[in-house]
Amino acid sequence: MYDYVIVGAGSAGSVLAARLTEDPDVTVCLVEAGPADTDENIHVPAAFGELFRTRIDWDYDTHEEEALDRRRVFLPRGKVLGGTSSINAMLYLRGNRLDYDGWGQPGWSYDELLPYFRRSEDNERGADAYHGAGGPMSVSDGRSRNPLSHAFIDSALEAGYAPNDDFNGARQEGFGFFQVTQRNGRRCSTAVGYLHPAMDRPNLTVETHLQVHRVVVENGRAVGVTGYRLDEEHTIRAEREVILCAGAYNSPQLLMLSGIGPADHLNLLGIPVVQDHPEVGRNLQDHPLVPLIFTTSQPVSLLGADDPEFVRQFVEEGRGPLTSNGPEAGGYIRTRPELPAPDVVFFSGPLMFADSGLGLPTGHAITYGPVMLTPRSRGTVTLDSHDPTTKPNIRHNYYQDPDDLRTAVDGTRIGLEIARQKPLAAYTDGMLRAPASESEADLRAFVRAYTHSIFHGTATCSMGKVVDAELKVMGIDGLRVADVSVMPAPGRGAPNATAIAIGEKAA
Repeated sequence: MYDYVIVGAGSAGSVLAARLTEDPDVTVCLVEAGPADTDENIHVPAAFGELFRTRIDWDYDTHEEEALDRRRVFLPRGKVLGGTSSINAMLYLRGNRLDYDGWGQPGWSYDELLPYFRRSEDNERGADAYHGAGGPMSVSDGRSRNPLSHAFIDSALEAGYAPNDDFNGARQEGFGFFQVTQRNGRRCSTAVGYLHPAMDRPNLTVETHLQVHRVVVENGRAVGVTGYRLDEEHTIRAEREVILCAGAYNSPQLLMLSGIGPADHLNLLGIPVVQDHPEVGRNLQDHPLVPLIFTTSQPVSLLGADDPEFVRQFVEEGRGPLTSNGPEAGGYIRTRPELPAPDVVFFSGPLMFADSGLGLPTGHAITYGPVMLTPRSRGTVTLDSHDPTTKPNIRHNYYQDPDDLRTAVDGTRIGLEIARQKPLAAYTDGMLRAPASESEADLRAFVRAYTHSIFHGTATCSMGKVVDAELKVMGIDGLRVADVSVMPAPGRGAPNATAIAIGEKAA
């Protein structure tokens, strides 16, 4: 028996466990399906792609996406202490003020969330009105700053866009280098920043390799969880609350496996309905990306990052190509001048990032492209079976709304224009996969053929629909959800920063 049982030791769960156990009178059990974060590649930033489809990745994908030529889209999710903050590209990007204000939830406006962002942050630039110093989460300037990244920024400026040296400051628009969740050139996941410093507390128990199968609900109240380690069943009781921090795909899956979800769907699977909740698993949103890959004959990409001298530089100095987070640089734009805020961000990395990062690089290259920030399309997470080990059925429905495809085409045009500017043209030889032409039809075909996820699924347990503004699941006592699934929309940032703030506020 514990006061709190937290399911998922990821970007929000690790924060919650660390903050709640600051009170020595509170007991917490943090349950993680995966292992400890001991894999060396977790802590070498440039190696994050090596973690995909390994034992520390849930290795999800979508159902066939109709608007993407019926392709299935790869969706990596961290199954390890630190969750996806242990396998992501380490971008520290908050949403826009308009995003949080637009949620319309009491306590969740930009001004109300800013203290939690600042509280979590240890920014190497120091504290100011927008940033914190001394918090658990290290936020740093990148230490790679590859020549291709400089060329991309210079080309964007030459194309007429403004510079920006702080995307989390007074304004988002413009181009520059991103800040990253790194400490001394190594990954700073929420496990590194929050959880490990708390692990010796006697009031914190961390269970790894234990996959929760359902929440135990008795008389309308969540009283614990049941799961399995190998073939051994474990039930962990919660005296105060159960808190799901399992992410945009697993949190709704767990609710439905526990009988909390759309009654008609649960009845089809023979799952007893505890609470009819039609919105569980709905409203799924993501940021799709159109990759533009340009090859170069100059040996400057991350392809040679494992050179012995670079390894020495990383180990001894915490610098060099192995500190690269991949998308080192980028920028925010509005594809239409009448928009109130950016609707596209460009991510640019000095590497060949093909096939959602699953393709082996065959040469030196730069990959960049538009990421659509304000999608109108909505997807679902449902169950294919009452068996908790069956992967959830994920349908993002990318470009289901024609306006999303229009934005993707406009963003792709802008990306191709940036490639024609002198700084980038001096490096690039041509496109690895190019549209047949820049006609509307050919660009639409190109976008459909190559769009993939940038791994920002959100909104499946949205505030105001599944949980209230205090993150309590409506209709069930003693149960909350605290992760990116509660965000009503993904916003104009990378959700990891917001997930950390959600964990802080939930605590």
